[in-house]
Amino acid sequence: MKIIVFALTLAACATPVLAQQRPMTPGMPCAQAQQLVARNGAIVLGTGTYTYDRYVRDQSFCQRDESLEPVWVPTRDTPQCPVGYRCRSGQLDFFGD
Repeated sequence: MKIIVFALTLAACATPVLAQQRPMTPGMPCAQAQQLVARNGAIVLGTGTYTYDRYVRDQSFCQRDESLEPVWVPTRDTPQCPVGYRCRSGQLDFFGD
């Protein structure tokens, strides 16, 4: 009997895990997306139905072995809004060497 009560108690306490909502850049103005990154320092933004990434304000939000890569995202008023940076492992090769 104790096992049944325990199992029912666990079942009652269990709640489904909901996906964390993230701000979606296509529905906001460019300035708002830029402010979110600047204010939070690092934030995950949705850029489409199934696309998202982590955007950072500066190098302090990256690991030591990561470098900054400038990024642009689609927003309601700008197809390519410069929101900040993305942390990338290794050195970036801008010249194809």
